[in-house]
Amino acid sequence: MTLSRVAAMRDAYGDALLELGAENKDVVVVGADTTSSLKSGVFATKFPERFFNVGIAEQNLVSIAAGMALAGKIAYAGTYAIFVPGKSVDQIRNNIAYPNLNVKIVCSHGGISVGPDGASHQQVEDIAIMRAVPKMKVIVPADAVSTRASIKAIATIPGPFYVRLTRSSTPVVYDAGFQYELGRANVLREGGDLAIVACGIMVPEALKAAESLKTKGVAASVVDLHTIKPIDSETLVKFARRCGRVVTAEEHNVMGGMGSAVAEILGEQCPVPMRRVGVMDTFGESGEAGELLRKYGLTAANIEQAALGLKGQ
Repeated sequence: MTLSRVAAMRDAYGDALLELGAENKDVVVVGADTTSSLKSGVFATKFPERFFNVGIAEQNLVSIAAGMALAGKIAYAGTYAIFVPGKSVDQIRNNIAYPNLNVKIVCSHGGISVGPDGASHQQVEDIAIMRAVPKMKVIVPADAVSTRASIKAIATIPGPFYVRLTRSSTPVVYDAGFQYELGRANVLREGGDLAIVACGIMVPEALKAAESLKTKGVAASVVDLHTIKPIDSETLVKFARRCGRVVTAEEHNVMGGMGSAVAEILGEQCPVPMRRVGVMDTFGESGEAGELLRKYGLTAANIEQAALGLKGQ
């Protein structure tokens, strides 16, 4: 696995919407003045009668998508993660999740890799928010290939989803033809000394860390926990028991995010020494994506350091 090719999750989202539009006349797309950036606007070029840009009105975006779902449509709605769920939690909770409507919320620009837009646009709380909403399913794809597969798969799964994408092009982890399975983590590498559980852009970093750890005599498993909810407790417990130590890695606040979800499962079913790599309960700042990821400790080197810190436990 070389991770030499990069691709944008947003492009994959647009491609998936075009395919879904051709396959199912009930698919509609709702956007909030960021449809060009999210690439959801490409849907309008072929299916203008099923595309709705509501402008800078995120609560309306969510509520209109709910209305579409009540009319029997499969509504894909999204903008930047800082705005949805950021400005729309009440509408998401009461208009979509409570009635269990068929709305797929797909948002880009998650995490601090948004970069120069600064702390006001760097969403590091969304996984925590959305996984706490009853009936909401939460997906954080690792790359463009898994983004396309997950976007297409959730069209056939009833109920509300939140899918978190990143702004920048990222390394491609999966081969073409990858099939997404709801609630089933993907084991990318197996080793008996340590389990690294990652999601989103931290998956390729986890693979790099595992390769470096190998040179130091540490055999690490790497698990892509792309679905935060429903969580794959079976795989988590299996690798915790096998390896005895777990490191989690996410581009999100360590409070309430994927690492917290893993800790909840292991705390109840298989307590083991554990470290969480993520944003350490702080806001970001303006800067280029790469330098911010380094400053806030979201790199392969940070994962490796956490792993080596667990070695003696």
